[in-house]
This record gives sequence, C-alpha cells and structure tokens, in this order.
Amino acid sequence: MGHAAAPGGDREAGPADGNEEGHGDGQGRGPGRDVVIVGAGFAGTSVFLHLVRALLSPGIRTRTGPAARPVRSVQVVDPNPTGWGLAFGDSDPLLVCNSAADVNSLLADRPTDFIDYLRERGAPPEPQDCVPRARMAEYCHDRHTDARALAIAHGIEVRHVRDTAVSVSAGAGGHRVRLRGGQEITGDEVVVCTGVHRPRVPDGFADFPGHPRYLDSPYPAGRIRGGLPPGSRVLVLGTHQSAVDAALLLCRDGHRTTMASPSGLLPAVRRSLAAPVRDFPPLEGIARLDPADPRLEAKVTRCAVEAVRLLDRRPLRAQTSTAADPVRRLREETALVEAGACAWPGVVVPLLEGVIALSAGLPAARRRALIAHFAWFVDRYATALTVVNARRLLAHFETGALRMAPAYPRAVSFDADAWRVEWPQRSPGGSRASFDYVVNATGFRPPELCWDTDGKAVHLGGVPGPAVAVDGLEADLRLRLRPGTEPEHIWVVGVGTHLRIPFSNHLRNVVRQARQVADEISAVPSGG
Repeated sequence: MGHAAAPGGDREAGPADGNEEGHGDGQGRGPGRDVVIVGAGFAGTSVFLHLVRALLSPGIRTRTGPAARPVRSVQVVDPNPTGWGLAFGDSDPLLVCNSAADVNSLLADRPTDFIDYLRERGAPPEPQDCVPRARMAEYCHDRHTDARALAIAHGIEVRHVRDTAVSVSAGAGGHRVRLRGGQEITGDEVVVCTGVHRPRVPDGFADFPGHPRYLDSPYPAGRIRGGLPPGSRVLVLGTHQSAVDAALLLCRDGHRTTMASPSGLLPAVRRSLAAPVRDFPPLEGIARLDPADPRLEAKVTRCAVEAVRLLDRRPLRAQTSTAADPVRRLREETALVEAGACAWPGVVVPLLEGVIALSAGLPAARRRALIAHFAWFVDRYATALTVVNARRLLAHFETGALRMAPAYPRAVSFDADAWRVEWPQRSPGGSRASFDYVVNATGFRPPELCWDTDGKAVHLGGVPGPAVAVDGLEADLRLRLRPGTEPEHIWVVGVGTHLRIPFSNHLRNVVRQARQVADEISAVPSGG
C-alpha cells in the first residue's frame, strides 16, 4: 500500500519546472473535451500517463472521425512540481518507501516500470528493495515530462497550473475548478487525486496549534533538520510509520527521543511490502464470499491463514513475537525476518486486494465493520516496518538515544520553557517528564469531500460554512450529487476513494483506478 504509509516532503528539493506553464483557461483549440486533474502526486501522475496512452492508442475512434481526439486539453493542478508532493517528495535519504520497487509502478499493465526506470539510471534494485522516496518523486516527474511531450506532439494541450484547487462546481455545461489564488479554470471532466495533507490532532494537544515548540507533522524532514537546537529532548506522539520516520530523523541528528502512543506497540517487521510470488487460491476466493454471511470475518481470516501455509507450514505464532515489551518484540521479529523464518508478509498484498474486491459488494456500514474488525492487522502487519528501519530503531534503542514512553500522556502543559507531561499513575520511571519539543506523528486525516448545502459545488477540504459530507462514490468512481440524479463528470482516484475502497492508498489499486478512469474519459466522444 504504499504506503500505505508515511508521507514526507521537502518541497524545495524537487526539480525545477520552468518548462511547465502556469495558470491558463484550459480551453484548447479544435474539437474535444477539456480535462482537469487535481493533484500531481502518484495518483494524478498515473491518471495522466494512462490518459495519454489511451488517447494516443491507434484504435481510438470518436464521432468526429478517426483523426480527432476526444480530449483536446489536460490541465494538472498542483502547487508542487510533479511528483514532489507530500507522499514521496522528500530528498532526505533516511526516508525510504515502505513498499517494494515491484509494486510502485505508475502503469497498471507494466508492473516493472519503476524497476526499469531505476535500472536505466544505473541504480538497479532487487524487486523487493525499498528505495529512497525521492526516487519515486523523480520517477513520477520524469514519466510525466515524457508523457507531456508526447501529448503536445500529438496536438493535445497540456498545462501545469501551480495552485491549489479548493472546490469544483457541478453542472451540465462543464465544471469550474476554483483555485486558492482566486482564479477558476474549467473542465468537462475533473479527476480529483488529492492526497493527505491535514495532520491528525492527537489526544490532549487540541489547544496547541501553531505552538512554536509543537510540530504538527515530521514532514518535510527539513522542519526537524533545521528547526530543533542540538540535543533537544523530544516527545514523538505515535509509534507507527510516521513516528518511526520522526524517531529516525531525530536520533540521527542527536536529539534525545521518546515515543508514546495509546497502544504502545511498534509495527511488525518485514523486508518490504512486495508483489506476491505465486497465486493464492484461498485469497482469490475472498471476493466470492457472501457479504451477508455473519461469519464473514472468520472466513476472511481462514483464507489468510491457508494462504500463509502455502508459503510456510510453520504456525503463524512461530513467525511473529508475542513479547509484551515493544523493544524486545521488535528485536525478535527482526531476527525472524533476517533468518528467513517469516513468511506472512508474502500474502499481505493479495490479501489487501482480496478484501478490496470483496468490499465492492458490501454496504457502507458492513464495509466499515469489516475494516474495524481487522484494525489490529492493519495497525501492526499491513503497515509493518521494513527490516532496514527496524535495525536502525534497534541501534538507537541500544544506545539510549531512543526510548518508549511508559504510556500515553495523561495530561500535558507548557510551562517554564518546557513541555510538562504527566503519565498515568504508577508508570515505570516516574509519573512526570519534561521535553523541549513535541512532534505529532500520529498520521494524517483522509481527504474529506463536502457538497455545498445547495449541491452546486464539492469542496476538496476546508469547507466554508454549512456543507454535506460526500459519503459515497459510484462503482466507476464518480460523484453523485444526490440519490436519483446522474453521476457528475467528477471522478476520484487514490486516497480519496476511501469513501468506497478500503486500503485506498495501496499503490497497485491506485494505478488500476487511474487506468479505469482514463479509459472512461478517453471513451467519451468529442461531441459530448
């Protein structure tokens, strides 16, 4: 899932985009439709690549004849250079992808495209290797640049609008995309590919937004590198992927770091989130389970266990640690991975994809219940640590630069130039502690789409005034204004599809969505 995972970004680290145009009205010349893609990260780039390939396919035909294209212009809206957003656009080499190179392709029908790209540039990875996130940003940027040149050469206007889209109007005469800078651009088809941007607010810290000693996110990494005095005492809120990134950055730079979360658990350990090495009939059967079966969750679990046994007959309890102490558990699970005694990661990708396929036939409430039932699996195993990062954490634990808090803070205040934290009573090591800085690494809220109360515009975040939350998507990933109306020509791809799709940041699923939407748009006749 890519990450499923932990975003980061040094915006200034991206390549220059001097060849890309700024604001434009998006009105290309000649017949055809105008497309707006909101977002130039992984999902938006994948949509653009699939769309260009579909439009230049030799077999494309429209009402106006074989020489005409159904799309005359594409505008990509994003304030960042293509690829260099929050998810992957961070140049710090310590931040690596949590997913393997073999599941990071932008193209649904070319799963080795990312590996091929790296090998062409003299950095040949093994398929299961996790590479620095900056390599993903470069990959997205370069593939977008190549596709843009190809599209322009074939008469399709392409523009990069360096602004943030805040809303999209819904109307039969075309959709108007309003930008933060105040301008509007229009499109017959709008594809919303916004990622995550709003950090979660951790318990006990709602009163400290904007506090100079509180970082609401560890990203971009430059905030930590340049913002904290040497030797600071830092409390990291969270123990999952974002928190691991924060801890590694802080310890590398010489800060004394403590991690705290309500669960007190670190993720499990694996080499990477890699593509399956074989077929798994038990997991392929998940999509055929009866959604109304009261034993649905138990049957999904049974399918997963049977799939692991196809890789290793050892029981699952022998492939994981049950140690109560999180550091000991991390050490034992790292040793299992390095000894080749840990087969369960091999079924994670097909298991996620089986549950995604099953969810397509579930009512929203039933889908939420299913995912809630397996939250324990997602928290520790679907988003497990790479063994490389596990080893890095263990090294910091062993030197004392990193420690786990006895519990999550019971109360917190800022007084006398320091954070004062109270742990629950009878906590090991005392009931109070002081820190110079707090870094919130509890993750990000999923994108929230909301309709105006009059139903004329959908807001992409930061809704002004009363609004109605969008609570679902059509099977083709379009938005519907209200029950009984036709779906709008507003599509959603990527993390925003969490309204309908679980594990919506799983990259292999994102590129399938991108191809699906691109094929739908390219099939629309140029006459409307």
